[in-house]
Amino acid sequence: MDATEQPVPVRGGAVTGLLTACHPGPAAAVTVLVTVLAAAAGHDGRGCLAVAAAVLAGQLSVGWCNDAVDAARDRAAGRHGKPVVSGAVGAGTVRCAAVVALVLAVPLSLACGALAGGVHLAGVAAAWAYDLGLKATAWSWLPYAAGFAALPAFVTLSLPGGPWPAWWVVAAGILLGVGAHLGNVLPDIGHDLVTGVRGWPQRLGPARVRRLLPVPLVLASLLLAFAGPRPGGPGAAGAAVAVAVAVAGALVGRGRPRVPFVAAVVVAGIDVALLVARGAAIT
Repeated sequence: MDATEQPVPVRGGAVTGLLTACHPGPAAAVTVLVTVLAAAAGHDGRGCLAVAAAVLAGQLSVGWCNDAVDAARDRAAGRHGKPVVSGAVGAGTVRCAAVVALVLAVPLSLACGALAGGVHLAGVAAAWAYDLGLKATAWSWLPYAAGFAALPAFVTLSLPGGPWPAWWVVAAGILLGVGAHLGNVLPDIGHDLVTGVRGWPQRLGPARVRRLLPVPLVLASLLLAFAGPRPGGPGAAGAAVAVAVAVAGALVGRGRPRVPFVAAVVVAGIDVALLVARGAAIT
């Protein structure tokens, strides 16, 4: 930011800035979707509440960690909509909030069972590793893959008896994670390269990322629709819609780099619906 440039104020002061810095949209979406999956898998009301609390704490910690760590890069890239860059909240405050949320995530996760909690915390740790430096390496896809695979495992392992999720559920989570990483990074590749972030998508370049993005999303949808018991049926229709959305997002994204990310979010929602439709079959 130029020395003569003034910070852009964010309405609502530090509280609003802190809430904005946690990436509230993705945090809420992941929490709601995982809670719905927990209900479909067989959790009672108390179990769903426990899963939701643990996931929300983990997501808040990751979002705040991201904005605290990236404050200098965001400032250099001129991202004045970021609350830390605009001056709405200090980086130190966001950093403290991230640590508090992470500390809370530990007992909340372990309350769902030692193994289930350990798996969830491993996914949260992977996301922190991404924020703290892995995002700038060729392994930047790995935290996303691990984090997305950990969520359905957390749901099933916290059920009575602690069953592991079916292999195709974990595989679909990994694929969705890779797709989410590609879609999330695509709009910012130019800024990332300027600030020295050279993760896997940045090394591929925007054109190749846009062409590659539908592949993991489509494969995940096909797995969720046709693998395991009771395949096909309504799942086939859902998979067809997911494929159409993923491909359309890649095509339209030639001129609008945000569109593939939106398409990835829509496909993720469809895939969660496919998971919910399978219910107890995911174990």
